[in-house]
Amino acid sequence: MARRNAVVVTHSRLRQSGTVVGEAVGQLQSAGFKVTIIDNVDPPAFGTPSQRVNDDTEIVVVLGGDGTILRAAELVHCTEVPILGVNLGHVGFLAEFESFQMSDAIRRVADHDYLIDERMIAHVDVWLPGASEPIEDWALNDITLERETRGKMVELSIRVDDVEMSSFGADGVIVSTPTGSTAYAFSAGGPIIWPNVQALQLTPLAAHALFARPLIIGADSTFTLDILDSSVSDGWICCDGRRQRSLPKGTRVEVRASHDTLRLARLSGVPFTDRLVSKFDLPVVGWREHANRSRSAHGEATANDGQHGGQNGCDTANARRNGR
Repeated sequence: MARRNAVVVTHSRLRQSGTVVGEAVGQLQSAGFKVTIIDNVDPPAFGTPSQRVNDDTEIVVVLGGDGTILRAAELVHCTEVPILGVNLGHVGFLAEFESFQMSDAIRRVADHDYLIDERMIAHVDVWLPGASEPIEDWALNDITLERETRGKMVELSIRVDDVEMSSFGADGVIVSTPTGSTAYAFSAGGPIIWPNVQALQLTPLAAHALFARPLIIGADSTFTLDILDSSVSDGWICCDGRRQRSLPKGTRVEVRASHDTLRLARLSGVPFTDRLVSKFDLPVVGWREHANRSRSAHGEATANDGQHGGQNGCDTANARRNGR
């Protein structure tokens, strides 16, 4: 039987501070996998290819949080290798399992008992002033274009499909995929986009403008962001919080849906809505319903007290009539 290959991506701190990583590796080995451990993935320079797993890798198991999954995404970019996330971090929105479910996760991976969820990736072209070719990069979560100089604004022009939409000074903008809509863009006030929606979202950051609301475009459209020559600050671009570089005034940034996707291993058919409610601990019972329930409970208690009081009153009156 041919040896099956798995890569475990984690954080060096987790390897040093506990036994979880060792246990996961042992279980994978017992299931017949040859295991390679990667615990420190330094980001490549913006626009340069990242280190990738070998072509014969069957699966990448991530032990950590969403940040570790983003590091692992660089290892499988432009491959068909799926990622399975086991959450050892905080929210772990991209992870499929929590740490106490790890044994079940590895058993099902060994049995090929999982589905593939293909996630949209954003492609970015950066045209520096006077350049004849763009610098290319990508993002699973988001691409942020921000001011380089703190305390100043970057002046941006926003176009969709080469049609001018707006221009303003701001701290920056976030262009996110549906996967990234629950991350930085959500913190900045953007809406949540379900993963099966093929769209890109632009969310301004502290824009000095009357119309500076999030924009959502289809997967066939393109955002074009120009750093104006009149900007008081140069720009700074960052993909997935990892690959970054400064951008001079006059730079043009184009963001569109990539032809590539990222493959996440899913071991259950739990809807995204369930994940959203559980991970964010959403208050599914609103304050109005809480108030109505409290009033109803109070009304029932009052009615019961009244029934007891009325019965006691009748007993007292009857006792008086009977001379007791």
